[in-house]
Amino acid sequence: MAGVLPPNPNDPRVIRTRQLILDAFVRQLNIIDFNSITVGDITKAATINRATFYAHFQDKYALFEAFLLDAFTNMVLNKIDTEGPLTEKTLQELIVALCNYHGTSHRCFKKYDSVALLLEENIKVHLEKLILQLISRSDATTDPNSLATAATLLSWSLYGVTYRWNLEGRLEPTSELAERVMPLITGGFHMFNPQVSYSE
Repeated sequence: MAGVLPPNPNDPRVIRTRQLILDAFVRQLNIIDFNSITVGDITKAATINRATFYAHFQDKYALFEAFLLDAFTNMVLNKIDTEGPLTEKTLQELIVALCNYHGTSHRCFKKYDSVALLLEENIKVHLEKLILQLISRSDATTDPNSLATAATLLSWSLYGVTYRWNLEGRLEPTSELAERVMPLITGGFHMFNPQVSYSE
């Protein structure tokens, strides 16, 4: 609506309402297929009107993206040192965090398959940005295109390994998985970051 300002994201009431919407959405994901959820379902569960919902989110897809970003921040970003360089320790922590992310996501959704593609696209984007940030901090001499390519390869590799771990029943302890795949990862990316080594 023209002339209407968006909610102040720092206002405690706005924060509470946003969380109320997210919580209601998560409850719906536990009982209904994502594709079947409507804005009406969410507003009813959150006990708000549609105008309030649209003041916070454009549609249910924007809400889903916000939910995934919150989950990625809490379960991945907060588990590693995002201010340091890319190291073997950081990679191992990333693998463990991604495994936990997959495991939790699998339990969260009534029909995981209905959101798997959206989840994959979203997490790859955030993961690639994170890894590019880490390797750029570690290596200021390699050209940006090569670093971006390395970030894409590494992020998709990490996602793929942990996705397969989840798909196959989460049988291997996450720490053992991280240790097992490290030689494959560090061997390929040592050229971009000498700090990723077995001596740490």
